[in-house]
Amino acid sequence: MLDGPEDEGGGYDVDDWRRLPSFAGAVATLDDVQGRRAIFALADTLNARPIEMELPQPVIWWSEDGEQAAVAVQAEAHETDDGESLEVLGLILPDGAGAVALLEDVDLVEDSDPVWRRLVEEAVGEETGEDEGA
Repeated sequence: MLDGPEDEGGGYDVDDWRRLPSFAGAVATLDDVQGRRAIFALADTLNARPIEMELPQPVIWWSEDGEQAAVAVQAEAHETDDGESLEVLGLILPDGAGAVALLEDVDLVEDSDPVWRRLVEEAVGEETGEDEGA
């Protein structure tokens, strides 16, 4: 799944995020992660199932470092031994790095969202040679 973006130098911009392959319709295994088809695989959980949502999906992730633009490419629901329900997303950041976040820690947005677009542009501006004055 994840060979494309990294083979192309990693990442995406506001216009080409749709090309990111997603992992949908199944629960990822360690083999899927090692084969770079999925971002994460959770062990020691119960009743694992994919979350039905359109992927890839632009999101604003509220991480410890503040808000970050990302694209969700994997979505799964899991239950812990305590009965807690976890809705987990596999994300690709604009620089091509993978991350894992809880669904409750992201805002699903359209690619026209001005905050998402600004965050993507700020994250990849120098890498893409962005020069507004040219």
